[in-house]
Amino acid sequence: MSVSARWTIAVTVVLIALVAALWSELGDDPAATGPTSLPGSPSMRDRRDSDTAEALAAPRARADLDPCPGAGEGPGPERLRGIVLECAGDGTRVDVARALAGKPVVLNLWAHWCGPCADELPAMAEYQRRVGHDVMVVTVHQDENEAAALLRLAELGVHLPTLQDGRRLIAAALRVPNVMPATVVLRADGSVAEILPRSFATADDIAAAVDPEIGAT
Repeated sequence: MSVSARWTIAVTVVLIALVAALWSELGDDPAATGPTSLPGSPSMRDRRDSDTAEALAAPRARADLDPCPGAGEGPGPERLRGIVLECAGDGTRVDVARALAGKPVVLNLWAHWCGPCADELPAMAEYQRRVGHDVMVVTVHQDENEAAALLRLAELGVHLPTLQDGRRLIAAALRVPNVMPATVVLRADGSVAEILPRSFATADDIAAAVDPEIGAT
């Protein structure tokens, strides 16, 4: 092999490494304003072994989340039947389909490390405050680090009911694109009205996208 060919190969390898490093740095930037691609594959577990009830007691007290919904009227969304997750606020087990039955639901899928998610969550909380009991807003934490999720919510002052879903079962069942944040709008009959793989800046933006899908005024 000639000297020039060797130099060409060496330069190519260096360029590939630099591009990969830059891509990784941009992907981890918490200041990013758009949806973030999820790294890696879903976890094989919903939470870390270290996230015991005792370890989570203090983060749960700080987060002071609203209770997860109990069983509503009807069987709930068909695609979510059989999925049982932990309520991050108190550790109780939640039959997801039954808990989301009987009224319009806005599911907000996020993770503690996602910058755009942190920007959006307060807007989701404000949207829930505006619509009251007519619509149910539930967040779904899609990373196995439950303690970090609770601390992030406490930091943001967001108290929305939250399901711990490290295996991303809800996203898989509803066929949500592999980005976060993402929002799924469910009608009262459990059918999927809209999947919104994007971030929202304000409660007004959320209302404009969600309300027409569920007939809210």
